[in-house]
Amino acid sequence: MNKYKKLAFNTVIFAIGSFGSKILVILLTRLYSRHLDPVSSGIKELLEPTALFLQPIFTFALQEYLIRFGLDINCDKREVFTTSGAMTFAGMLLMALTVPILSLIPAFNYIKGYTLLLIVYILMSSLRMLCQQFVRSQDMVKLFSLDGILATLTLFIFNLLFIAGFHWGVRGFMLAVILSDLFSSLFLFAAADLRRYVGADAFNKDLARDMMKFASPLIPTIVMWTITSLSDRMFIRNMKSERVQLGETAVSIYGYANRIPNLISMVSTIFFQAWNMSAITENDSADRNKFYEKVYGTYEAFLFIASAGLLLLIKPVTGFFVVSSTYKEYADVYLYTPILVVAVLYMCLNQFLGSIYSATKHTKNSFWTALIACSVNLILNFALIPEWGIQGASIATFLSYYVCFWARIIDARYYVPFRFNAMKSLLNTGLLFLMGWLIIASPKFWIAGLFLLCCIVTALNFQSLMLTVKKLLHR
Repeated sequence: MNKYKKLAFNTVIFAIGSFGSKILVILLTRLYSRHLDPVSSGIKELLEPTALFLQPIFTFALQEYLIRFGLDINCDKREVFTTSGAMTFAGMLLMALTVPILSLIPAFNYIKGYTLLLIVYILMSSLRMLCQQFVRSQDMVKLFSLDGILATLTLFIFNLLFIAGFHWGVRGFMLAVILSDLFSSLFLFAAADLRRYVGADAFNKDLARDMMKFASPLIPTIVMWTITSLSDRMFIRNMKSERVQLGETAVSIYGYANRIPNLISMVSTIFFQAWNMSAITENDSADRNKFYEKVYGTYEAFLFIASAGLLLLIKPVTGFFVVSSTYKEYADVYLYTPILVVAVLYMCLNQFLGSIYSATKHTKNSFWTALIACSVNLILNFALIPEWGIQGASIATFLSYYVCFWARIIDARYYVPFRFNAMKSLLNTGLLFLMGWLIIASPKFWIAGLFLLCCIVTALNFQSLMLTVKKLLHR
């Protein structure tokens, strides 16, 4: 199977296994907005990114080094899994000692009352990641996708039981994730017969050293991306302003506004799971640069068209996923979504460009470009949130991703040169922001304006999308 067919095949398999499950996860937003009050939702919106912040630190960027070394034909797979497992469990012991101390810091006082649950939450999530990423690295994409379906179904059922049924609130949410991840880990371990990859004699100190060397720049990179998400919420919760609404209710509104752009990142993640494997395995191929150019062209065009389509339907889509009949505070969530849609688009493009650093083992560049994004985000959060509140956080998020994009599109192409149309990218971004302004300002005939701009974005990108798709299919 050639590289194009394999990429398409893996994308379809991941789509089959992920699309329905990810839709179910987004549908949980309806459940949360109906049964969790704004304060509880605000705490939930802080605990989730806190777990994402801590996990890569104490798993030593497991998700990055495991897929990289698991796909390497020169590495013994038994050594890769056993060594990764030993490193993960060592990190979990350190994490269990750190979380109680973290809860004593005033800015993290929302952890109090959830300390033990947060420790188990991160532990189960890391265990599932260990099994899941190793299965993917062994090209068991069908099993990987099946697990995605089963894990989401169990997550959905547990959420219904604990939140809608027992009304356990935030604790019910965390317990649902813990049990879903536990069952997923047990399923993967049994179905993939991962026991044959475990053994005390398979631990390799030299391999562990190589993994840490590869992952060291990626740990702060991943952490900085999560800081970008977590800092928004912490600034909104803790800053004071006489001009705009801040506090835990504002955190919950911002959290729900972030859920809608996940429709874009959901599709992007499906593709990226397949793409990341191709980027690593095809790194030494003769026509690598042309391969990147074709795939990037399709990916970028698709993201702009999908984002324009989502913005066109943003009000009814938000109204469907975020229920405001119980808590009226959620009625204006759609006003904070447009800028975040464009932000997520550039997050997806940054992810694509970051795969170049992983494939070529230039992970230090991933670090410094993420450092730029994190710095921009923190500075702008401090400046904009007291003045513009939730909208200020949205603007800060977009600009941090956008600055990172330009740093990466310039730098990453030194390692994998491929053509990029900068003017087209700028025009597309400007059109999406014009759509966002129409949604927020709601001038006369704004719906007709949205439809017209959506058509323009689609026309601008459709040809390059279809030409590339035809080339890929022809291959």
